[in-house]
Amino acid sequence: MGIISRFKDIMSANINALLDKCEDPEKMIDQYLRNLESDLGKVKAETASVMAEETRSKRALDECTAEIEKFQGYAMKAVEQGNDNDARQFLVKKNQLVEKQASLKQAYDLAAANASKMRQMHDKLVNDINELNSRKDAIKAKLAVAKTQERLNKIGASVTGAQNDMSAFGRMEAKVDKMLDEANAMAELNSMESTDPTAALAAKYENSTQTSEIDDELAALKAQMGK
Repeated sequence: MGIISRFKDIMSANINALLDKCEDPEKMIDQYLRNLESDLGKVKAETASVMAEETRSKRALDECTAEIEKFQGYAMKAVEQGNDNDARQFLVKKNQLVEKQASLKQAYDLAAANASKMRQMHDKLVNDINELNSRKDAIKAKLAVAKTQERLNKIGASVTGAQNDMSAFGRMEAKVDKMLDEANAMAELNSMESTDPTAALAAKYENSTQTSEIDDELAALKAQMGK
């Protein structure tokens, strides 16, 4: 049946198209369910149309069968009344209806088969949607866990990088400390080289001599003043 094949192609194309551009699984799940709901509406409308055709075909077949039985009854009554010519005409009409009945039966069988297939497709689609809806939350929960794990992996990589940076920073700090210690040692050595011990000792006695001369001059000044 063309309609069944067409809807199968539509639904297959929908899911394949979504999988091909699956950038956000959560959005894809919602979009796929929306597509299925849309497909369900189309399948439901087509199923109703095919079921209506089945009902119409069945009604036409039943009416034809009833007509056959009616003309069969007329022929029997005509024979009972000795009217063979009338009975013959009724039988001709009945045979015409029997041929029509065969055609109507074939049409009804096809319509019934189509309706059965459409109902199966409709019921399966309803069940699939119900199942997917029930699984949707579980799928999204797994997706949330997966995204969290991805973030943790990135954070872990950043922490590892920071640890490497800290190690490098420590090495730089040790190098600076070494440079500072060497500079201080060099300054101390330079200071020691610029100091003459003998000069310092001579300055002591020079200051002592200068102090003695001042004391002598003060004593002379006092004697002159009668102090």
